[in-house]
Amino acid sequence: MKKVFLVAIIFLATKMTSLACAACEKQQPKITRGITHGSGPQSDWDYAIIGFVALIVIVSFVYSIKWLVKPGEHDSAHIKRSSFILE
Repeated sequence: MKKVFLVAIIFLATKMTSLACAACEKQQPKITRGITHGSGPQSDWDYAIIGFVALIVIVSFVYSIKWLVKPGEHDSAHIKRSSFILE
């Protein structure tokens, strides 16, 4: 387990410049240079859309973890409290 953790740390800590080719690297803005292929964002709306989608993903992740840890159904008639057995 320690070896896997160490390899993961080393992998994430190193600069991975092999992900984008030289032609694509010149077309990218400074924030995504060297990590993606293609022409990059065409306008500021692209950043707004990506930010909005990332916010939706983060909020849904937080609520899914919250409801998995503490569901909150306290009603005695709730389906999880039923006592019938399927035969």
